[in-house]
Amino acid sequence: MKKVDVLAIGAHPDDVELGCGGTLAKLISEGKKVAIVDLTQGELGTRGTNFTRAEEAAEASKILGISFRENLKMKDGFLQNSEEYQMQIVKMIRKYQPEIVLSNAIDDRHPDHAKASKLVSDACFLSGLVKIETVSEGENQQTWRPKHIFNYIQWKNITPDFVVDVTDFMQKKIDACLAYKTQFYDPKSTEPMTPIATKDFLESLTYRAQDLGRLSGVDFAEGFTTEKLIALKNFDGIIL
Repeated sequence: MKKVDVLAIGAHPDDVELGCGGTLAKLISEGKKVAIVDLTQGELGTRGTNFTRAEEAAEASKILGISFRENLKMKDGFLQNSEEYQMQIVKMIRKYQPEIVLSNAIDDRHPDHAKASKLVSDACFLSGLVKIETVSEGENQQTWRPKHIFNYIQWKNITPDFVVDVTDFMQKKIDACLAYKTQFYDPKSTEPMTPIATKDFLESLTYRAQDLGRLSGVDFAEGFTTEKLIALKNFDGIIL
């Protein structure tokens, strides 16, 4: 049985680590089971290759303690909200039966990110329809619709609907991101410079989390937007 509590989906390997790595580390420390699905191999990335990205993703997963990780090998740079891509994600949702799905930012610098956000949202809805039949590993899949879809924040400074305190897990997030050695700041690298390979971008992982923490009364936080209102049963766990 591969049921997980949280399924984190990213358009590219490293999206999940950058957007919600601290949150995933925190959830795993609390005994939650987490899976990651990367939609593409990041094969259009300026630095590294799809092979190095796969190795780096495996190392990042090990650092975070991810239970399962898969890559759907969709076309990097050309994501579209097609039936073909929707059904691939439906199969993943039904396979892992998550209560919560974490997905790309609703608006961002890379066009694949917003496209992935809408694609995943639509797939989550379709996954709950009984007249859509899917088969995985020779068996008919049960319908499944996650209770919540939360979108992490990436390049753009989107105002979050809520934040997660990741103070005790910030270093693990940084370590998981740095597992992508070809992608991020390395003064010894001879590969072309990119916006995410700068020293400032690497430092932004800390100072942006610190700023969200400042606004919410903790040291470090990760922000999310939500498709629907979150109802609280009580105030337990809220920092007042």
